[in-house]
Amino acid sequence: MEELINYYHFDRDQWRQFYSNDRIEISQNSLNQIKAFSDRISVRDVDEVFLPLTKLIKLRYQQYLNWQEEKTDFLQLPQKRVPFILGIAGSVAVGKSTSARLLAKLLEKFLPDAKVDLITTDGFLYPNQVLKDKEIMNRKGFPESYDMEKLLTFLNDLKAGVDSVQLPVYSHQIYDIVPDEMQTLEKPDVLIVEGINTLQLPSNELLYISDFFDFSLYVDADPRLIEQWFLERFGMLLDSAFKYPTNYYYSLAIGDRNVAFEHAKKIWREIDYTNLREFILPTRNRADVILHKTKHHQIDDIYLRK
Repeated sequence: MEELINYYHFDRDQWRQFYSNDRIEISQNSLNQIKAFSDRISVRDVDEVFLPLTKLIKLRYQQYLNWQEEKTDFLQLPQKRVPFILGIAGSVAVGKSTSARLLAKLLEKFLPDAKVDLITTDGFLYPNQVLKDKEIMNRKGFPESYDMEKLLTFLNDLKAGVDSVQLPVYSHQIYDIVPDEMQTLEKPDVLIVEGINTLQLPSNELLYISDFFDFSLYVDADPRLIEQWFLERFGMLLDSAFKYPTNYYYSLAIGDRNVAFEHAKKIWREIDYTNLREFILPTRNRADVILHKTKHHQIDDIYLRK
């Protein structure tokens, strides 16, 4: 990874020194329930990488609360709960979901009085039928496949202090938006927003999604490693799909395994890698922190914006 001149660079040993407090008790079994498919996370990763990161986020959160209080006092306005929003970006299969779930769990421990919620921007993908009508089903995950107006309205409502907001639910089992199902958020203090597009500039919009973020994280790795993890995850999806005819991957799971993996390689080549190269990776330098991974999902370098 090339050196990023506007970031402080720390190797793992340096980074772990920034948190010397007592360890937070979290078992490997709990971590296994958090991690997504082929991702890997260990208690050592928590101690050496995620505890210092959570401490940093807590410091930013406390600054945010102080600023909100000082601002409303200055303007002589009533106090209003406005959530602190943390964005997490990166390629498919790089481990964003695991990082998001782990940070949500740790922030609940670091901030026991705060209500912490987590969403994914997958819920703002257009339904498959809409993508087919627009003739962009082969561009699913690209910027034009998201209902960005709905996502920006959702984030704007949160920052405006709306008491209750809703968003659609996406299922990886059916590879589509779940009909008539919504996720409801009720006055979160901290909201984690995870997705491949969280740092992108939406098409035909004047705002970045990240304009609503108070802290942002990018999970990074060599694309060759991400492809390997993508194929590992694909294999695990097949293993879990062959018993369920309604699963999107069922037809591939019951067919020739080699044909299925050739299909997956084509998807990576033509869709996910192209999307990473053209739209996701260029947003990396908008993040406050970059977590760089090497083999076996091992985080080896941390970059903090100066």
